[in-house]
Amino acid sequence: MNLAGLSGERRNAQRGGIFFRLLFLIFFLAFLVVLYLVRNPILRLAGSFWVVDETPQVSNVIVILSDDNYGGDRATRASELFRSGMAPRILASGRNLRSYASIAELMEHDLKDRRVPANAIIPLAHRAEDTREEADTVSQAIAAHGWKKVLLVTSNYHTRRARYIFERTLPVGTELRVIAARDMDYDPDNWWHTRMGVKIYFHEAIGYLVAIWEMRRTDVQTSWLTFESPRSLQRVGFFGSIIKTAAAPRVPACPRPLAG
Repeated sequence: MNLAGLSGERRNAQRGGIFFRLLFLIFFLAFLVVLYLVRNPILRLAGSFWVVDETPQVSNVIVILSDDNYGGDRATRASELFRSGMAPRILASGRNLRSYASIAELMEHDLKDRRVPANAIIPLAHRAEDTREEADTVSQAIAAHGWKKVLLVTSNYHTRRARYIFERTLPVGTELRVIAARDMDYDPDNWWHTRMGVKIYFHEAIGYLVAIWEMRRTDVQTSWLTFESPRSLQRVGFFGSIIKTAAAPRVPACPRPLAG
């Protein structure tokens, strides 16, 4: 009798285990189906997280970061800001390709083609290998000229990482606004449909994590607490705001007033 009872209990336990495993499998498959159905909104939200597009304000200088795309989209956006009277000059930052040629010269050519006068363009050639090194070079130029208000133009996918680095590198008290230039290779709403879009997305993800790690002990130095446009906040959404807040150190509540 005891053996028969133990055998029955064992069979019941096995049936219960099989039932719970089957129930778990059903819920897991249902979760995958739901995830598949909402994949596009989730991927759009993920792609939009990298895009920061702040409202321009009248400034001392527009800075274009190096490595514009083939279509010159960064130069196009900078020229639009210049022609609308947002700044009297453009600093074209570009790395050296050879000892006799640089990306800064190519961007100077692009700006002239877009009706920016030559005397309003300041080429800044350098040998920076990444955004952080470029930020150091640009910061030195800004300090040397005494500029206090800066509009930073870069490709849409690069804006969040660029802001994170530049607000920790520019001279203390600099007012910074980051402006997104559309990019023919990265559409935040459809980035996963192209090989280049996927490469850009994961390159930025890795680069942003590296920037957070390398600058983890560096505080924000810009004195103007910037605000993203309503469209940018709408695209990033609640979870993106949580990630951004967790990554950023606390900004002083009462920034130092700026001259001019």
